[in-house]
Amino acid sequence: MSLRHALLGLLSERPASGYDMLKSFDTALATVWPATQSQIYTELSRLADAGLISVAAEGPRGRKEYALTDEGLAELRHWLTEVKPQRNTRSDVLLRVFFLGVLTPEQARGYLAELMELSEQGTAQLRALDASVDWGDDSLSVYGRIALEYGIRFNEMRRDWADWAVGQIR
Repeated sequence: MSLRHALLGLLSERPASGYDMLKSFDTALATVWPATQSQIYTELSRLADAGLISVAAEGPRGRKEYALTDEGLAELRHWLTEVKPQRNTRSDVLLRVFFLGVLTPEQARGYLAELMELSEQGTAQLRALDASVDWGDDSLSVYGRIALEYGIRFNEMRRDWADWAVGQIR
């Protein structure tokens, strides 16, 4: 996935300003694809130059509202249907687990206990996010909620796995 496709996806629902999209990255997309303000505005310029979005309205202080063009929608659909997702095979967490044998059993259990705590915090943060979002019937709300549920279940699974793993250390 790229920032490009995340921005096209946000604009598929309705026109939005860079600030509006930054808010989405800071809330709903924070656990899926984080992005900074400078990254977002740089990519919006590239998308406009490529004809994938257009400036739909301009407001005070140079505020621009962007809209998806037909070409942008075609690119988003192409990416969703034709480009296979990249399998992220790197995991800093699991690489460390693989080498926990160089630590004492107490240190190894401590690492896993920290992982359980991080997973519990992640679950709590996502549940708080779920409670704070005014979910609607629009497609971004429906599918955003589905993605959020994935994050909640992933954190719960990782917490349960770490708890199991603690019991495996002798």
